[in-house]
Amino acid sequence: MTHVTGNDQIAEVYFNRGSAKIDILDYAGAIAEYTKAIEMNPQFAEAYHNRGLAKKNIFDNNGAIADYSMAINIDPDFAEAYYNRGTAKAAIQDHIGAIKDFTKAIEINPDYGAAYTNRGIVRGKLQKYSGALDDATKAIEINPKDSNAYYNRGRTNCHLDYYKEAIADFTEAIRLNSKYAAAYFNRGVVKLIMDQKTGGLVDLYKAKYYGEDQADAVIRKYC
Repeated sequence: MTHVTGNDQIAEVYFNRGSAKIDILDYAGAIAEYTKAIEMNPQFAEAYHNRGLAKKNIFDNNGAIADYSMAINIDPDFAEAYYNRGTAKAAIQDHIGAIKDFTKAIEINPDYGAAYTNRGIVRGKLQKYSGALDDATKAIEINPKDSNAYYNRGRTNCHLDYYKEAIADFTEAIRLNSKYAAAYFNRGVVKLIMDQKTGGLVDLYKAKYYGEDQADAVIRKYC
């Protein structure tokens, strides 16, 4: 039976207040509350983790990494802490470190679709397109309704010159999210590459309508 002290109970109060402040996007306030929770209970892994989330939201990625690392030291099986540390490492261009963290999150939770998605994105940045394709496909297997996973696989297929497959993936992303500007844009560009000018321009105008800034320059080039 776990012994709960008075300090632990106070820490929970601060933790809950921090979470409430995150909900209203008061990240500085959340950090202050989570810090108080940690002072009351220095072994409070979730408080370190959530303080890391708040720090990442104010672009303090190094501070976030430090907090996620503390959470992992306390709880080595904290898959979400590995995942979020991976996203923070990716944000500071530590791609190898990010891949290691996403891989560890997957080892702990083999059905962690977001970890596969983000590992695939980072692998793509390192031009490891075969691994990126495998990761995107696994993310789709885990969550077939994830439009981002289809979009990311489409992008990877483009890098591999698998244009028909890329169009199929962008089309599925659009089916799942009819306002997916980037998917319209990329599908349009691929259609232009495949000499499908009319269809490509239709997609580019859709992308522009939904807010894709790059679309206008491509439209002007082909019109």
